[in-house]
Amino acid sequence: MFALYERQMNGTGRLRSFSTTGRTHDPRHAFVSLERSEGVIGVAIMGAKGGVPGTSPLYAAPGRDARIDVIRGLALLVIFINHIPGHAAAAWMPHNFGFSDAADAFVLLAGVSATLAYGRVIDRKGLAVGAVKVAARIWNLYIAHLALFIIVCGVVATAVTRTQNPLYIEAINIQPFFNDTLTALGAMLTLTYQPNFLDILPLYIVLLALFPLIYLGMRANPVLTLAASAAIWQGALIMGLNLPNTGAGHWFFNPFAWQFLFAIGVAMGRASQLGVTLPYSRALDLAALCLLVLALMVKLSPGNPFGLKLLDAWVDHVQLGTDKTNLAWLRVAHVLALAWVAIRLLPAGEGLLRFAAGRQLAMIGRHSLEVFCAGTVLSIIGQIILAETAFAPAAQLLVAVGGIIVLLGLGAFLTWYQSLATQRVPAGGSAAVLPASS
Repeated sequence: MFALYERQMNGTGRLRSFSTTGRTHDPRHAFVSLERSEGVIGVAIMGAKGGVPGTSPLYAAPGRDARIDVIRGLALLVIFINHIPGHAAAAWMPHNFGFSDAADAFVLLAGVSATLAYGRVIDRKGLAVGAVKVAARIWNLYIAHLALFIIVCGVVATAVTRTQNPLYIEAINIQPFFNDTLTALGAMLTLTYQPNFLDILPLYIVLLALFPLIYLGMRANPVLTLAASAAIWQGALIMGLNLPNTGAGHWFFNPFAWQFLFAIGVAMGRASQLGVTLPYSRALDLAALCLLVLALMVKLSPGNPFGLKLLDAWVDHVQLGTDKTNLAWLRVAHVLALAWVAIRLLPAGEGLLRFAAGRQLAMIGRHSLEVFCAGTVLSIIGQIILAETAFAPAAQLLVAVGGIIVLLGLGAFLTWYQSLATQRVPAGGSAAVLPASS
């Protein structure tokens, strides 16, 4: 048996609730352990090692919904493979079986995670404190993006020198950096220059900067806030609004469009904070499943699977791929259908951590920034290796398996390293506080 405690910043602790399942009875506190800066949520353990057999704090903080980390971890591995064009495994990635892909899920979860991490800070300490914490995270993302840029340039420059093949410079779109380094550096610092495969972090920086405003809107009127977000999305599409990108014209991920999916994630996170649960609607379940089956039929069919000439043009367009830059509405509908089914079918809380695969994915999902950066570098190295080996099957296997092993190992190492600062339970089985992380 164990009970959940909250220790406020003044060092006092009080029992909020008691449960043999490890959950508070007040739904408003269901996700409180995801907010580290407001205090430390811990577990008083009496003769037990954890709430889920076979798991430990090494894999998930008490009260943390492992589904977020597991799905985000899976998305990171998919992004790694997708960033290696021509790899045989790419044919089995989600975008070949539906209208959305890992990037859509990643942005949606980013909205949920931002709400759980920073929303409660804004609620309790005000907008100013919350904005400071968001700004600190943005700074980390910005530094990571700059470091990633320099590393990628070094990798490509080394490849060009070793292979005498300058096409790698064009493939990654870093020719502006070598043609006019000072100008390219200035554009890089302002995020107006993004080489290929280095465009996700700038999008996340912009979205996170918008988070405090979006969150305040969700608190006041979520329907109106989502309507305004949708209007910006569609307005940008009609007027052709996007941000500039040196060498490519515009951002690959249009932030005016993708903010809508992020806002939906914020709304989902806010609903979780308030203990709002999904309605048990067979009609909505059926609608979600029908959309997923429709997408599967269209993507796998060599032609129009419906036999209606009226749909020929639409099917041809969708089979070539939905508009990713401006976030086609089919992408939004598809990723929301996937989210609905995942919430319905996947066990909440730490249920997924009962499985070894779930624990491994959760570890890389909890360290998404580091794993994403490492995966980007590995994918570019993989592109070079495959090009130099004419996409030999052995080389493809080495790149995919080797890269995944490295990313899983990185997630495990970072989780272990993080656990070193965690107070461990004394040998006698007495109570101890295990700090949660966000």
